[in-house]
Amino acid sequence: MGCLVSTPKDTLGNRRRPANIGEVSVYVPGLRIPKPVDFSQSLGDHLSKSLVERLSALRTRIVVMAAQEGPTITRTKRRAATQHGGSTLADLQQALNDYLPVLLGLMKDGSQLHHKVQFLWVNQEDDAEETAMSNAWYEVLSILHLMAMLSLSQANLLLLPRTSADGYQPKVTEESRRASIDIFLKAAGYLDCAVRHVLPQLPTELKTNLPVDLAEGVLRALCLQALGQGVDIQLGMAIDSTKATLAVKRRLACEMVKYWQQAQDNLMNLPLLNGWGEKHRLFVKWKYVEAKAAAYYYHGLILDEGNTEKFHGMAVAALQAADEYFKESRKACDAFNAAPPLSRNPPLWGTMKYLSEKIPKDTSSKVRINRDLYSHEKIMETAPTLPDFALALKPDEFQLPPVDHSWNMEHMNKGSNQL
Repeated sequence: MGCLVSTPKDTLGNRRRPANIGEVSVYVPGLRIPKPVDFSQSLGDHLSKSLVERLSALRTRIVVMAAQEGPTITRTKRRAATQHGGSTLADLQQALNDYLPVLLGLMKDGSQLHHKVQFLWVNQEDDAEETAMSNAWYEVLSILHLMAMLSLSQANLLLLPRTSADGYQPKVTEESRRASIDIFLKAAGYLDCAVRHVLPQLPTELKTNLPVDLAEGVLRALCLQALGQGVDIQLGMAIDSTKATLAVKRRLACEMVKYWQQAQDNLMNLPLLNGWGEKHRLFVKWKYVEAKAAAYYYHGLILDEGNTEKFHGMAVAALQAADEYFKESRKACDAFNAAPPLSRNPPLWGTMKYLSEKIPKDTSSKVRINRDLYSHEKIMETAPTLPDFALALKPDEFQLPPVDHSWNMEHMNKGSNQL
């Protein structure tokens, strides 16, 4: 079944958390850090020396890089290049990609080797500082989670406004916005694979004892968060486009509401109590309320195009709801930034820059005009229901890679030794 060891909160001091993570466009709830594993002790009697050494080298590379970069990678000012010219994010992501197919050999053809090694990781959102499990599927789950968090970190860096060459106010380029959508879909793909193909491999006992960082609800919420932020970027691009209709913008805003609502529902009953976890919950709450402000705004504008008192009354109610949700989102944003580790908003851009100017102005104008035209009784006191659209944005289809060819050589060597 695989044994489980959890270390109580902060007894070892391995969770080095920054006091301030700087500007946040995309929230990353810390990076879980792997601790060293002695493959030779657990696998030395079962595998060739060369394969044990390869497993050790690949994982040690991840351990060293993650330990160095993990505590700082969420700090947005750190964008150092490595000696190879690439970012530390890309190098760590590549190290994980190199390790995964070799690791999967431990589960090849129903092998019992996946119970032989105890894998230990430092948690971030869970109350227990560390969780160790003697099951290689736990390691695969941890790898996919880390790959997704690195992708979200990369998206955050892309979506922080930079001072443009023309010297005008900081902005996010269209190229960065388009690239971020691809990264969001990739992150969602890693998490979707984790939920659908890796979690089911774990025995029930281990599943129930996973750290909250890897709980199914958190994985699903992170996947939905990535998709919700992808739609947010799409909406911002639609706002900038002269060809996008109000109907297109309303649909995107309404889809965004559904993604964030589902993300919030998945986190609802989970014990996200410490710094990273509580901040994660506050981020989802903020983005959910913000999405509702956008959706009611565009719904109100479309209703206002109707030619009857009823439509105009519903339009006013929708716009008033948008204004209320916008004010609530500002408070939710402040609560998120004030929760440890501290953070701050980058300069406003995209969807919310536009809506922060339009919602108060248009709401005030439409309410005044319609109340001049109609009696108060014609204005709805409650907002009309938002239209329900099918969710269009889906995760990339990520599949676990085939087992590395070195395992085929391992079986050939074993076979020849038995002849």
